[in-house]
Amino acid sequence: MSAGNGFLSTEQLINLTAYDADGEKIGNVGQVYRDDATGRPEWVTVKTGWFGMKESFVPLAGARSDGQALHVPHAKDVVKDAPRVDADQHLDADEEHRLYQHYGMAGSNGKGENQGKSRGEAAGHRTSVDAPGIATGTYVDDRGGSRGDGGGQDELIRSEERLRVGTTTEEVGRARLKKVVVTENVTTTVPVSHEEVRVVREPVREGERVRGDIGGAERDVTLHAERAVTRKETVPVERVRLETEKVTERQEVSGTVRKEKIRFEDDQNSRKGEGRNGPRR
Repeated sequence: MSAGNGFLSTEQLINLTAYDADGEKIGNVGQVYRDDATGRPEWVTVKTGWFGMKESFVPLAGARSDGQALHVPHAKDVVKDAPRVDADQHLDADEEHRLYQHYGMAGSNGKGENQGKSRGEAAGHRTSVDAPGIATGTYVDDRGGSRGDGGGQDELIRSEERLRVGTTTEEVGRARLKKVVVTENVTTTVPVSHEEVRVVREPVREGERVRGDIGGAERDVTLHAERAVTRKETVPVERVRLETEKVTERQEVSGTVRKEKIRFEDDQNSRKGEGRNGPRR
């Protein structure tokens, strides 16, 4: 992304990777120099040379960010050959003028020639700048506070840590359904019948025409009986499934946090008080 009104904070630039106009990697952004009057970043140092031991100044004029890197409209060799300037102190007007001449840019934006820039350090995202300029500097410390040549020197920023607690879902176990075959004995009762033989004797009534013979004879009778037989069949009898149920419980979480305290000292008393409001003199 890019912003026409310039990079508004050092947090948008620090630790980015800088690329030249042809897309070749130059190095990582090391420090950011801001305009004292507007507070906008106007210069960055890029770590070049063997193992990034050298820091070369690069103007942010015409630079852009695509959300992943800082693209500057200068060749890599031009950046590496920039005039050597100590990157750990204030950038004065003469040094800035030499840098602008090296990059073939005009180094005036209406400010006085005795102005310069100072170092800023932060971490974050990036944007772009419209035009260069010469300006006095504001140092930005790693807590996000700032101090410059004018104002703000009679106060400190007190910070403290806050414990932020959230939740995360993790796997704690598994449950499964497994079907196995077991054998058991089943006993049941079923009625069965059979035929038995008994002798029935009836007298021959008078008048019945029955032939009587004297001699041996025999008769056969077939007997029948039922017996129990079994067979097996498979039938579905039940559906079984697994369900999960969310149970909410309260869990106590503790941690350590740090906070700053500000105390007042003067030459007569080593400690006048501390806290939010502090003592009154």
